[in-house]
Amino acid sequence: MIFLCFALGLVLIVRGGDRFVDAAAWMAAASGIPPFIIGATVVSVATTLPEILVSLIAALSGHTEMAAGNAIGSVTANTALILALSVIFLPGRIDRVRYLPKTLLLIAGLLTLWAMGLSGVLTPPGSMGLFVLFVLFVCENLYSAKAERRGDTEAAVTADRRTVVKNLLFFLLGAGEIILGSRLLVDNGTLIARDILHIDERIVSLTMVAVGTSLPELVTAIGAIIKRRAAITAGNILGANIIDVLLILPLCALSQGGTLAVSRSTLWIDLPFCLLATLVTLVPTVIRGRFSRVQGFLALALYLMYILFLFLSY
Repeated sequence: MIFLCFALGLVLIVRGGDRFVDAAAWMAAASGIPPFIIGATVVSVATTLPEILVSLIAALSGHTEMAAGNAIGSVTANTALILALSVIFLPGRIDRVRYLPKTLLLIAGLLTLWAMGLSGVLTPPGSMGLFVLFVLFVCENLYSAKAERRGDTEAAVTADRRTVVKNLLFFLLGAGEIILGSRLLVDNGTLIARDILHIDERIVSLTMVAVGTSLPELVTAIGAIIKRRAAITAGNILGANIIDVLLILPLCALSQGGTLAVSRSTLWIDLPFCLLATLVTLVPTVIRGRFSRVQGFLALALYLMYILFLFLSY
């Protein structure tokens, strides 16, 4: 029953996330917000709502290992698993000008988190530093989107009463599914770790929970591979990773009264590996202007070694 409830939580998060993002984007467009602002703010934050809620609920429940593990584990899974698979099946060129600022912000965020966590806790100054980087990310998103708009007229959206009610219901239903799914995921993930597998919450959060909350990115990646649009996957994952590091962890710290515990394992194992995966997949790409299959295979091999190390070292 515990495993079934855990799986149900995953299903609710994926279904709810899909409904929520579509409805949020439509409501923003119907309200007259320019499309480039919708893409740069509403949709980018909405797609990471599962990670945000799972980590916040875990932090509020006192499971700080799961809160930090889910955020960092999601970045690792997004980069070394989902992006790696996308690169293996669909390598290609990228626009270095667009990817360089976001890559630098993600690396800066990971380094800031590591440096500020050396004391064993993420303090208010550390959270503020991460949040400042998040504000820079939003500003860069808005600037880039506005520059690429090229004066296009805004697409009209249908705003009759039936459509408004439908999207409002989908918005509320999607949010409710994500909240319920997050609760099921955290509660039953904790039980699986403690009572069934007898392993640390950190390992469950870095593996099952992190991959589960990254399923929307995986679905997006599969669709992009089928449609042969690799840039969608890379852009979506890069944006989601930045939000995971620069927004979720400060929010979790705020929910704990301003500080968030950072374990030695997170500091010396999980964060360094997350940074290594980021460097392998993104830095050569920004320098050369293209993804290569070698990067994908190397990142995937590193991820499998990391997961094996987690369970063998416990």
